[in-house]
Order: sequence, then structure tokens, then C-alpha cells
Amino acid sequence: MYDVFITKASTYLPNEPVSNDEMETYLGYINDKPSKAKALILRNNKIKTRYYALDKNGKSTHTNAQITAKAIEGLFDENFKKEDMELLSCGTTSADQIQPSHASMVHGELNIGKSVEINTSTGLCNSGMNALNYGFLNVKAGIKDNAVCVGSERMSAWMTADKFNHEAENLKLLEERPIVAFKREFLRWMLSDGAGAFLLENKPRENETSLKIEWIDFYSYAHEIEACMYSGCEKQEDGSLKSWAEYPAEEWLNQSIFALKQDTKLLDQYILVKGAQSLRASFTKHDLDPDSIDHVLAHISSGYFKEGLKDEFAKVGLDFPWEKWFYNLSEVGNIGAGSIFIAVEQLMNSGKLKKGERIMLCVPESGRFAYSCSLLTVV
Repeated sequence: MYDVFITKASTYLPNEPVSNDEMETYLGYINDKPSKAKALILRNNKIKTRYYALDKNGKSTHTNAQITAKAIEGLFDENFKKEDMELLSCGTTSADQIQPSHASMVHGELNIGKSVEINTSTGLCNSGMNALNYGFLNVKAGIKDNAVCVGSERMSAWMTADKFNHEAENLKLLEERPIVAFKREFLRWMLSDGAGAFLLENKPRENETSLKIEWIDFYSYAHEIEACMYSGCEKQEDGSLKSWAEYPAEEWLNQSIFALKQDTKLLDQYILVKGAQSLRASFTKHDLDPDSIDHVLAHISSGYFKEGLKDEFAKVGLDFPWEKWFYNLSEVGNIGAGSIFIAVEQLMNSGKLKKGERIMLCVPESGRFAYSCSLLTVV
């Protein structure tokens, strides 16, 4: 077994930052009216700016594959050329198509002129960590000398008004209030676009900051809890999900079947408690002292959870002082599978890290409540 190091990290955020006041300029107005829920959601999530792969007319400027490729291109230098890549592992919630796979499309965008092994991890926020784990295990086992791992999202294209207007029109025909359900609209004001990429190698770089991956753990609570975030389906009264394939085609638009939806009651009930339970399990498994952690990077979807997460960690004996926490949510928004990559890149390239420091990564996924955590050491 080999040691595995993040030897370089790169981020790509499309276009210019978008302020709260500008959001509907890019995403459009559902039913030609400003959102009544927007102000409340933004006040709670505390996001000030985010990035969209859209212009002000709501037209796409980048695909997810292009955003991902741009982040990867930032890894190439005199020490690692694109032809050196042995493995490409990509995680995302928002692939540009159902098939081919996201990693296959990214490989095509990179134009590296040779075959490489590819892996696509799908799902929600943990898909980025799943992609990282695939690269980590390949390099650790000596199967590959290097791996490029990426987390990315292009959710803005899912959130434009035209994706919801048909539902609003259908509600009018039914003589109901033409207001799209909160579970559908909620995420319009939460999500952002971007990508973060890591280069994994079996040796650290001399005279540069590298991060050794000590371990990556995963937990799922789908055996206990029903789905909380979902798309391409509709939740039934008994908590089960009815697939898009079971609906007639006209209902795909009438009910916004392909919209990403969130059960906010379930989210509030479980997301923090299960996150603390997972991290506590990893600290016990690895016999890790909380005082030995120097930096805590916890992906949160909303600033609403910031204080609560710290409190829940403290309840299980993981009381990290605020000076150890690193957050960039308010500046870059919630980039789902890419968020933890982008946070690590910012910290890694900040010049603030010292050799021997330990970094704890914590990533929740509210799809059906899955979690990952990882320990990195600065070398």
C-alpha cells in the first residue's frame, strides 16, 4: 500500500459572482412575478454571492463537463501534463445528460489525446467524495500512480423559470393558486455552479504544500430514513418515491417531476444529528483526539445550520472552537458535490497551513441521509 497525497488543487467558478438582488435576472421570474419565498430563504441561508453558468438572459455559458474540464486544466503544469493523467474520477449531481457518463464527457472535453480510465459517481453532495475515494483507493493500492478527482455542479440550468412555468400554468387551469410548491422553489435560492479538482499522487511535491489523505469513511442511514432530496420522481404519502417512468409524459411538466425537491422538515430533523453521529463513529474507529484537529471543513447547504452543527458535534464530544472552522459558503454558495473540493483548494492555497496540521472534512448528503468524512495531514 502507498501513501496518497493531494499534490495540487484547482477551482473553476464560471462568470462573475451573482448577488442576491441579481438572482432572478439570471434565473427568471416564475409566472412573471418576483418570488415571495426568496427573501426568507436567503435570510436563512446567509449566502451573499454565488456563480451561475448563465448569462443575464438565462442562456447557458458552460456545460457541467466544460466547468469540470476548466477546473482540471488548472492542475496541469511542468510537473504534471495532461498526457500524464492515468485516472479521471468525477462526481456530480447535475450531469448534462443521463447518458453517456459525466466522466466520459469530461474526458472528451479535455482533448488529452489518449485513453484513460474513467469513473463517474452520481448522487448528491457525497458524489464528489465518492469520486475522491475511487481515486484514493486506486493510488493507495498501487494500481495507478496518479488520479484526477473532481466534484462539480451546474444546477443553475435546472432552476431557470421556464422549468417551472408550465406547472404554474397548469395550476391556473385547475383554478388553484399559481404558486410552485415550496419543496420545488426552495432550492432555486440555495444552489450554485462550479468545480474543484484534486491531483492525487503517491509522493508529495518538494517545497510545496501537499495534503496526505489518511482515510475516508462513509455512512448511510437509508435503512432508517425516507428520501429527503430527490429528482426525477415524486414522493408518495407513504414516503416511497414514484419514478418519472411511471408518470405519463404530460405530467413531467405539470408536476415538475424532474425538478430537484427538498423535504425541509426531514432535513431539519436529521441532517445535523446524523452528521454528528457519523463523525463521532470515525473518531472512535480511528482513536482520534478532537484536540489534534487544526482545521474543520464542514460542507453545509445553508448558514442556517452553522451554529447547530457546532452544537451537535459538541454533544458527542467534538467541541471544535470557532477559530478552527473554515467556511466559504457566503461567497461561493452551495456547490453540492464541488463544495468540499473548493473549500480545500482555498485553504490549501491560502499560505496559512503549517506542516503537521490536521484537516477534518465533513460532507452531508440529504438525499436519503448519507455522510462522509476524511482526515488530511499537511506535509
